[in-house]
Amino acid sequence: MAGTVETVFRIESARIIAGVARIVRDVGLAEELAQDALVTALERWPESGVPDNPGAWLMATAKHRAIDLVRRKETYARKLAEVGRALEDVSPPDPADLAGTAEDIDDDLLRLIFTACHPVLATQARVALTLRLLGGLTTEEIARAFLVPEPTVAQRIVRAKRTLAKAEVPFEVPYGDDRTARLSSVLEVIYLVFNEGYSATTGDDLVRPALCEDALRLARVLAGLLPREPEVHGLVSLLEFQSSRVGARIGPGGEPVLLADQNRTKWNRLLIRRGVEALQRAGQGPYSLQAAIAACHARAIRYEDTDWTAIAALYGRLMALTPSPVVELNRAVAVAMAEGPAAGLKLVEALAEEPALKGYHLLPSVRGDLLERLGRHEEARAEFARAAALTRNARERALLLERSAAG
Repeated sequence: MAGTVETVFRIESARIIAGVARIVRDVGLAEELAQDALVTALERWPESGVPDNPGAWLMATAKHRAIDLVRRKETYARKLAEVGRALEDVSPPDPADLAGTAEDIDDDLLRLIFTACHPVLATQARVALTLRLLGGLTTEEIARAFLVPEPTVAQRIVRAKRTLAKAEVPFEVPYGDDRTARLSSVLEVIYLVFNEGYSATTGDDLVRPALCEDALRLARVLAGLLPREPEVHGLVSLLEFQSSRVGARIGPGGEPVLLADQNRTKWNRLLIRRGVEALQRAGQGPYSLQAAIAACHARAIRYEDTDWTAIAALYGRLMALTPSPVVELNRAVAVAMAEGPAAGLKLVEALAEEPALKGYHLLPSVRGDLLERLGRHEEARAEFARAAALTRNARERALLLERSAAG
């Protein structure tokens, strides 16, 4: 039962926090109230059973606690006027009334992400906090996404909540210059949330579709809100293309399916079409370039038809725009496909001492693949084993150990 409750909470936590934050105007407090609702569910559901709509139950419980808290404060009269007459005479709450409409949820999630990305916070703190609140990610998962120590992320999140509360940052979607200033952080947050869903850093599942869906939906809503921002459309395009492949990335038993082995008839053609349409409105920024790379994969009917030369060139442009060892590692893969494994391995070897990639399992994984293609099987086996030891995802670990044993 505890696993069921925690799974439901993980899926619904962002919506609950966002809905409660609209009442208490404090994202840190909203998260605490959402956690209180989780504790209540852990106490009651084993006896009463899981409700028909567990997300609505958690939302109602958290909102009711928020309302009680507001009423206990000396400023209750002012808060009541802000929140509205709907808070009067709430006992007990009706989950159907308090859960909110889909439109309300979207609005609240946008308010939450823009609040967490307020300029009063440092960029890294904005991203870490929003990943925590919006994606329900643990500090460990966020640390792996950033390739930084877990205590560093934990400190950023705690300090960010305190800073927002002290600055009394309004829970709202900003306009004008303020919106522009926060946009890059918002895009990065959505991107990282999607990536965690597309390739989970920990756990027993390779893919967490709910996170992908949340990120894609937020990106689409943001594109509707900011239709003249090319990079917003670039991000939407990228996520549409990537989402089209989610169903083909795992096999019947949940095992990873490599790109070369994916059944491309399972790729969602509607999402690919939407990705193409969004790419036409995109610009030349980092997300737009990644979308163009994803489009190259989408256009290839067979893996053998992939235009790796074009992909390598696009990664080169991306590297020039936003230098990153992870981008360079991806470029090395494309170069290896376009020019041969020896050319790719040369680029990978240059990254061997890169501090940011220490502990990054994909570095030895890529090196192992290239060594295997060069016939250096003993070295390849060792690299796959090293990658398996570094990953925290059970599915990836199993695949890497299988490749190590097969070599």
